[in-house]
Amino acid sequence: MNHYLKSSGQKTIFLIFSLIVMLLIAVGSVLFSGSHTFTPFQVVDAYRHFDGSNTDLIIRNVQVPRMAIAAIVGASLAIAGAFMQAMTRNPLASPSVMGINSGAALAVVVALSIAGSVFSNTSLILIAFAGAAVTAAVVFTLGAVGKTNGETPIRVTLAGSAVAAFASAWTTGILLKQNKMLDDILLWIVGSVSGRDLNHLAAVLPYTIVGIVGALLITKSVNVLSMGEETARNLGLKIGLVRVILTAIIVLLAGSSVAIAGPIAFVGVIIPHISRFLVGHDYRWIIPYSIVLGATLLMAADTVSRFILQPEELPVGVATALIGVPFFIYVARRRSYAQS
Repeated sequence: MNHYLKSSGQKTIFLIFSLIVMLLIAVGSVLFSGSHTFTPFQVVDAYRHFDGSNTDLIIRNVQVPRMAIAAIVGASLAIAGAFMQAMTRNPLASPSVMGINSGAALAVVVALSIAGSVFSNTSLILIAFAGAAVTAAVVFTLGAVGKTNGETPIRVTLAGSAVAAFASAWTTGILLKQNKMLDDILLWIVGSVSGRDLNHLAAVLPYTIVGIVGALLITKSVNVLSMGEETARNLGLKIGLVRVILTAIIVLLAGSSVAIAGPIAFVGVIIPHISRFLVGHDYRWIIPYSIVLGATLLMAADTVSRFILQPEELPVGVATALIGVPFFIYVARRRSYAQS
């Protein structure tokens, strides 16, 4: 028994150390690579001894904001995906699959089509956040309509697919009517962490902080909920209240992520599966691991997106799709084999 505990403890320490190293490498890849390369000393000097040089301006206004946004968005999408999969019992659930991305894009398209010149970038971020939040609320409300039973997760999934199709159809229709908006809306269609600064991040950071803290605090209840509704109810869990809190956390995290970076897909699908593979099904571990792995994945994908088509740069949403589509197919095929 003591040998098992010692071995388990060593494995945990090794995993945590490995995650920290991976995270630091990802941070370095964003800060020190690309069309402009810098040393760690230059990054430090840009804040300690700012002199207005091009190097300092690029570090403070481009590289560091890009790294911070990629890390926070990746962590937020990973948590949102983990909770969506727990609530719907669907291993493929994520903000993109459940229609949140499509709702955010539709909100921005509508705003630009009505009065595009009126809205600043910060205003468009808040509009996208509102669209994502309303879409998520609609999806989970539709999924909860009727008597609560074992089919509720299926209704949520179907509702998400229907809302995503509805929002995408309206977005396409509006864009076809106003071709001049195509360049303005491209960012919100494919997803990107470039072209943003710390002011944009500050606009959604309060929502993100509340969502991450809430996620860490509710993990014990999610463990009970994952045992099944009947078991959870017998253990005294207030299922309705937990679902409301989880929905609010998903809205905050997924909505703020889509608002600042656009609809970046597959992070919310991939990371929860990797976390469960590493630490099992205990959400007290899944969520912290998802935070680090989500941040690492999106920063790494952002770095890769800079080199695929040099000297051009792909949006990070394209890079995550290149990684995520094969993973998505693998999970779907494994699920179908398990059910056959």
